[in-house]
Formats: sequence, structure tokens, C-alpha cells
Amino acid sequence: MSRLRIAFVNAAHEGDATRRNFRRELDADLVEFDATGGELPESLDFDGVVISGSRSSVYWDEEWIEPTREWVGEAIEAGLPCLGVCWGHQLLADVLGGEVRDMGEYEIGYREVERTGESVLFEGVDDRFTAFTTHSDAVAELPPGAEELAVNDYSNHGFRKGHAFGVQFHPEYDMATAEEVTKGKDLPDERLQRVLDGIHEENYDAACEAKIVFENFCEYAREVRDADAETDAAAA
Repeated sequence: MSRLRIAFVNAAHEGDATRRNFRRELDADLVEFDATGGELPESLDFDGVVISGSRSSVYWDEEWIEPTREWVGEAIEAGLPCLGVCWGHQLLADVLGGEVRDMGEYEIGYREVERTGESVLFEGVDDRFTAFTTHSDAVAELPPGAEELAVNDYSNHGFRKGHAFGVQFHPEYDMATAEEVTKGKDLPDERLQRVLDGIHEENYDAACEAKIVFENFCEYAREVRDADAETDAAAA
């Protein structure tokens, strides 16, 4: 069976850590596009789409955001399985008719998230699980017809609509990325230190459970690809 070919829309403005993390976690051939630099796929010839986090907000007027929104909309319309993480989660919600808002504060650090629905994306993940979070925007209104999959006391942390899946937390982060991102935030010294103190092996090991969402997404994308191939063969 051939490996998945996934369009990786890297929306990080400095994408090295993002690239490293997603390439480590996704069992697929990633074709990377620097979205903030204006790079987007010229076709939909992929088995799936993965959209990363970003320091931008989906509602900002930055010249790269609208073209990215349009291409992702085309991918969804074409039936490609899509997985959005953090900013990618919010972009999918926005494209599908949901609403993203500024929370007025940061959620950051290793925190508990609760599953609220059954989904292939979360198979093998406990009902309550640990994940690293860092965001000040949130999906305040799910897209019409979307299924809520995960929440915590800050916001929605997972949804699905059709072949599109979003997670607000960062299952891809290693400890180095968690520390680097935290140090880059404008937070009171006491809170910043508290978050940094929580970045240790025990919390990281607990958060590794959530990495299974990548395996589950890839398996889902394979099933969609193979089903489409069977349909095309039967019609030929």
C-alpha cells in the first residue's frame, strides 16, 4: 500500500519547530507549503490536508490568510480529509461557518481536556487526557452541523464536520517547543514561571497519549482514499 501524500499547510511564521514536530508525528509523505510566505498547493492531488498552528488570528487582515482560507475551503469541498491544529482548528471552524473569537486571556501549559463525543480521531484516548495548550483565540461557535469532540474550562478543543477534524491543543509539541513557545509569551513573571515549571517529563509523557490523533487521522485518510479508489474502479 502506498504511503499517504498529505498537503502540510505550515502557518507558523517561523516554521522550523513546527516542521520538525509534524514530520516526526505523521506517518505520511508531507508536501509542505509555507502559507505565511504565500505558498499554497496548486492542486488538490493529495490524500489529506494538515494545517498547523500560527501566531496570527484567523480574523486578521493579513494577505496570506484569505488565500489560505479559500484553498482549504476547496479541499473540504473536494472531500479531502483535513486535520487542523490550534490555528488550523480555528481556520477549519471559520471556513465551515463557525465563529472564532479572542478569549481575552491565554490558555497555556499542560492542561486537562475532556472528550465529549465518540470519534475515530480520539480512539484510544482516555475520556480525560493531558495536552499542551497555547492560545488566546477560541472556537466560540461550532460550525452548523459540527460534532463537538473535546472541551475544557477554556474552550472547545475538538470538533468534526464531515471529513474535517480540528483540535485546539498541540499533540505534536515536544518539550523543547513547549518551552520555546512559553518563553515567547507576554505573561506575568509568576505565571510564566509556573507554566515553565510544568514542562517536565511526567507531564510530557502523559501528553503523549494524545499523539494518537495523528495515527487515527492517517488511518482515516487511508480509508477514505481506498474507498474512493474502489468507487473509481467500479465506475471505470
